[in-house]
Amino acid sequence: MKTNSLGLPVKETQIQVAELNILLANFQVFYQNLRGLHWNIRGKRFFDLHLKFEELYNDSQLKIDMIAERILTLGGTPLHTFEDYVSNKKIQIGKNISNDEAAIQLVIICLIELLKIERVILKQSSEIDDEGTNAMMSDFIKEQEKTLWMLKAWMEEEM
Repeated sequence: MKTNSLGLPVKETQIQVAELNILLANFQVFYQNLRGLHWNIRGKRFFDLHLKFEELYNDSQLKIDMIAERILTLGGTPLHTFEDYVSNKKIQIGKNISNDEAAIQLVIICLIELLKIERVILKQSSEIDDEGTNAMMSDFIKEQEKTLWMLKAWMEEEM
């Protein structure tokens, strides 16, 4: 089996890069959703949600950079055009959402989809002993599961 300079199998690493690019594209869409929610939220919960969406999009921006750098570390090229993002998106695009519950519901739906993508990557990275990707996905999943729990609690929904 041919390995790269990281000691990872070349073919499987290319598959990892493709999956990480899908995650990158979806995080970019998620980031834009969060910016729109931050800008357009209205109502009595404006101050709390305006800050929360800013916190979430700042966190997403950091994760986007981490994903792109991991793709580069694995020898790939990160997707970087809006066309790439839209053609690889699996999450819903939110447009002109100003209602608090609709906004939180969009974030919940997006997080559920991101978690699905991350779990696929986590499984693949485990199978090829790609600890760098594995650790990153584990951290993302842990944080997003907690955020999902909190948002569902805010919506008074069960996990």
